[in-house]
Amino acid sequence: MLSEQELTPELISTGAYALNKIISGKYNGGIPIGMITQFIGQASTAKTVFGTHILREAQRKSYHTVIIDSENAYSPKFAVTLGINPEKLIYAAPPTVEECFDTIEKIINSIRTEDSDTPIVVFYDSLAVSPSKAEMDAEGYEGNNMQGATRAKTIGAALRKINPILRPKNVALVLVNQIRTKVGVMYGDPRTAAAGGNALDYYLGVNLQTSKTDVVGDKESPTGIRGKVLNKKNKLIEPFKVCEFELMFNEGLNPYYGLLPHLERDGIVERGGSWYTVKSTGKKFQSAHLKDLIESEDEGVKPIIDLLKEE
Repeated sequence: MLSEQELTPELISTGAYALNKIISGKYNGGIPIGMITQFIGQASTAKTVFGTHILREAQRKSYHTVIIDSENAYSPKFAVTLGINPEKLIYAAPPTVEECFDTIEKIINSIRTEDSDTPIVVFYDSLAVSPSKAEMDAEGYEGNNMQGATRAKTIGAALRKINPILRPKNVALVLVNQIRTKVGVMYGDPRTAAAGGNALDYYLGVNLQTSKTDVVGDKESPTGIRGKVLNKKNKLIEPFKVCEFELMFNEGLNPYYGLLPHLERDGIVERGGSWYTVKSTGKKFQSAHLKDLIESEDEGVKPIIDLLKEE
């Protein structure tokens, strides 16, 4: 019976409380295990950083972690800076999209022969740059219009095969995809996904579109970026919610950035000009001080701290 099914998936934090909130409705939630989550956006919009933070949070829970690096650009040094333990991260860089999905399936099955329960988190970076076997075997570099269609068909077939095993085998699959612009489009949105075709959207449990809005520090020598994430599809809670994020190049995501608008909507704080007040304690502060207040466990912001830790 449906009542006997376990329909509440386990969640893995993204490293940003505001993003957790728009995905799962919980500040300490995150992406679901047993589903496919996609981060899609233009270049330099923190897609790989979000995936790395998810792997880090998974390692902190002693989950199995895997990265499929089809871009051949994943930096071990940067990963360690963000908190990744490289000795606990399975790494593979297959050359084609068929081999990427075949490798994912083989790794999952191999882990499950030794460990039947512990969740597995697979980060595929990125779907957009993986050529199909037909593209790799073709002579020359001109390509043709059918190669894109062939690759989309291949990805659709791979997803049909791998999607049914994610939930029973307790696996979260995180994909990175890219946005491209169609040439000659005068009406409507010219943006389109670089890979997967229309079929991909149907398999996603969560679809997150990233964009950059500003840089942190000197524009000539920035120390980070700020941006937004739009939840375009969500099988956990209502979709089309938006949050802001801040990425510092030498630290990773600021976990508290973009949090205050959501706390305000939830009635935890109220805003007056540039000042915020915690309703239950009367503590007043400005947004720049929120991180320090939380990390110092200031009694005035205890309701916020409790909310972030709430199970």
